[in-house]
Amino acid sequence: MKLKSVLSAGAAAAAILAPATAFAGDIRGQVTDAEDTVSVRAAEVRIVELDRQTTTERDGTFSFYDVPAGTYKIEVSYIGAATQTRSVTVSDTGVERVDFALSSAGDGNILVIGQIANQASALSRKRASDLVSDGLTRDAIGQFPDQNVAESLRRLPGVNVLNDQGEGRFVSVRGLDPTLNATSINGVRLPSPENDVRAVALDVISSDIIESVEVKKSLTPDMDADTIGASIEIETTSAFDRQQDLFVASIGGSYNDLSEQLTPDLSADFSVKLGENVGISGGVSFYNREFETDNIEADDWEEDGLIYAEEIQYRDYDVERERISATLGLDFRVGDSTELYVKGIWSQFDDQEFRRRLIFDLGDAGVSGSSDAPLYDDDEAITVERDVKDRFERQRIRSIAFGGESDWDAWFAEYSVSYAKSSEFENGSLDPTQFEREFEAEGLQVGFDFSAPRLPIYSVAADPTGDFFDPAAYELNDIELTALSDSEDEEYAAKFDVGRRFIGDTGTFTVQAGFKGRWREKSFNGEIQFYENDNFFMSDALGIGQTYRIADLDPLPGLTESTDFFFANFGDFELQEIDSQFDSNVEDFVVEEDILAGYLLGRWDSSDFTVIAGVRYEDTSNTLSGNDVLLVEEDGILPGGAVATDDTVLVTPTTTTRNYDHWLPSINIRYEAQDDLILRLAGYRSIVRPGPFQQAPRITVEEADDGEREGEFGNPSLRPTEAWNIDAAAEYYMSNNGAIFASVFYKSVEDFIVEQNFDNGGVFNGVTFDEATIFTNGDERDIFGFELGFAQAFGGPLDGFVVQANYTFTDADGTITTVESEGPRNIPLPTTSKHTANFSVGFDKGPFDIRLSGTYRDGYLDELSDEADLDRYVDDHFQLDLSAKFRATDNLQFYYEWVNINDAEYFAFNRLGGRENLLQYEEYSWTMKFGARYTF
Repeated sequence: MKLKSVLSAGAAAAAILAPATAFAGDIRGQVTDAEDTVSVRAAEVRIVELDRQTTTERDGTFSFYDVPAGTYKIEVSYIGAATQTRSVTVSDTGVERVDFALSSAGDGNILVIGQIANQASALSRKRASDLVSDGLTRDAIGQFPDQNVAESLRRLPGVNVLNDQGEGRFVSVRGLDPTLNATSINGVRLPSPENDVRAVALDVISSDIIESVEVKKSLTPDMDADTIGASIEIETTSAFDRQQDLFVASIGGSYNDLSEQLTPDLSADFSVKLGENVGISGGVSFYNREFETDNIEADDWEEDGLIYAEEIQYRDYDVERERISATLGLDFRVGDSTELYVKGIWSQFDDQEFRRRLIFDLGDAGVSGSSDAPLYDDDEAITVERDVKDRFERQRIRSIAFGGESDWDAWFAEYSVSYAKSSEFENGSLDPTQFEREFEAEGLQVGFDFSAPRLPIYSVAADPTGDFFDPAAYELNDIELTALSDSEDEEYAAKFDVGRRFIGDTGTFTVQAGFKGRWREKSFNGEIQFYENDNFFMSDALGIGQTYRIADLDPLPGLTESTDFFFANFGDFELQEIDSQFDSNVEDFVVEEDILAGYLLGRWDSSDFTVIAGVRYEDTSNTLSGNDVLLVEEDGILPGGAVATDDTVLVTPTTTTRNYDHWLPSINIRYEAQDDLILRLAGYRSIVRPGPFQQAPRITVEEADDGEREGEFGNPSLRPTEAWNIDAAAEYYMSNNGAIFASVFYKSVEDFIVEQNFDNGGVFNGVTFDEATIFTNGDERDIFGFELGFAQAFGGPLDGFVVQANYTFTDADGTITTVESEGPRNIPLPTTSKHTANFSVGFDKGPFDIRLSGTYRDGYLDELSDEADLDRYVDDHFQLDLSAKFRATDNLQFYYEWVNINDAEYFAFNRLGGRENLLQYEEYSWTMKFGARYTF
């Protein structure tokens, strides 16, 4: 009923405003580059005498409706191009056409590739935008040595990237958690392939198949309101983006310093017009990368006379990642008023990870020495584990959309239906195969040198038995077989928008209303099996030696030898039914999320003002299903009071429903104070719904024989995170392809979601516990920050040099309510970097195109612990990259890219005892890419 009211109000407003002055005709045209190669998007077109202004669409077209009869001067301007003016005479009726071919302000030809053209395109789109936004074009993405879309985006103001194994993965905007962003391709919201997060890992998508990426930092009522950080909108190519057919093939290779492996990198793109009104475009990209990571991790830190860790791991990673991405689109025009499209994308990301570990379990060891040089002895026990993970995981993202837009002078409409599905699948992985040797009062002593906190090196001070280095002394503890790990997230969507323009003497007022429905289901089904075999020793599974460079980890199991032995001798292994049944049910869930939305907005456009204001209504319905899993150890008390005669697992499926709705007002103001100065002000309310994994009614409780209960809970009562947002920006555009811009932002965030540990007991959803991990809503957070940016393509003696730089400051804090005696606790916003900065210095002239770029993000709080001193922090990160291109002919270009020149590392730590204590350290070294591109 509420949705109908919104749409009815829109129709009523349109009817009231329907009477309009009768005007004579229309002016239409298209803007291309001087060589008629590409359509020029975001050029400003103005009727000088009427002071009416518009911008070109992605195919370079523009339209003015209801223009009085007469002769007019039409002016077209574009950053980095010479302004052009032409006269047109509008008759009493009909359509007058006027086209433009732009040349650069310098040499007479507007470039369509290279840094200078890319900068002009990005700045023109930023200037023309109705919102606070930043973006990259296809060629701009190609200027950086980036392996995926996530890494491309980190060049933009306010954007940083959270890495995985040295490769950019999740995108954080203005320091906010990646889960507070939303991502779409061709207008289709992308679901997440991973089971436990809502954020989309953009390393799944190759940057080779993308035409542009826009990061929208403010919202209008016609946009989905499910973002607080930004709406990341990716577009693939369209045949109408170009005036000429395009065929490009690229062949290259990638070389990692640590793995010393050369792997292929291939791509092909095409764009063809099958006629004046029909075009087809697409591309395919294949990228294979073999690399290594050397890692050290420590955990369970204690302070007892000295500061020491109760667990230390040395991890040796050998990884192969293969990415295949493809896109295909069909665009066609129906008459002069309607354009239709069908666009699809398919991307597959395979990850074969081998991880071998040497683990010191020191929880029962005696400790002496100093905090910088602790010495552990086995007076009680030291357990040494050596294991191997052999895991193959496949992620897929696919989407297809059919839609179009129609424009009938005063009336216009946009419409689409779409389907998207993401999945993550794994089966047959051994994660891990674990061998161990427990030393009890046998004289083993192990020392660690923590004088270099990031690189603690172990030494065996005493080993009377000689077993520490003997592979035959390490017996199988267990094998964890992932028989099935199946995460699926799919969404159907449909939308329809309709609007009416009312053209007056001083400007145009537009009324627009629309409806959108989204029907989503996310599920996870896991089957985990544990196996034991008392006759399987590490000596039966030795293979190649370590590829680790920090310390000597040998002996270690081989990469595949344990897997081969397990499947070849499967009948000799005994299934551990209780552990398998427990782990196979604890994470299973199904969450249905239906969202029905409607909106009404009004838009005012004049020569210097654009105002978009309105309200959006969203109604959310959830059906949440999960498992209540109870493990009662032998001699524990079962529900009903009976005593368990053996370890027992009880699984009870649970289902619940919930509904909530939101009214979400917004306003965006764009003011062109003068030809080169744009001022912006935006305010809006937005929400981010809880992740399906977070709100699924999962209850996992392990009850010991003494009655102590430890649990983990999903929370079906989680409230959406809500925010009131304010943005203000000033952008000054220089005449010779440059700009200076600054913005400030403020966000008041309520009900942010955190994962909390409760150690003092309690009751949750009727279940008692002694210790538990629960997703809860936090209190309120205030986020304040500003962004500064500069871009300039130089002329004169510095002709060919291009400089870009930006800096973002983010100040965010908030409180969480704990069960500890000290009460509420003030914390910085997790994953928030206070300082982020990017810069690049390039040279683009003649056949040479070279760019050195750097990206920096400050350290941030990563995870909360029971005590502030044990919170996990990630250290700051600075990385240098280089790209160089040489155009040998008009058709042939060679490229070279050097990624992570300075060997940037990853370091996470806690602050127990007032110092930085190692939690995780990783190093990756550099990667080089090289090859050739040929344009047919």
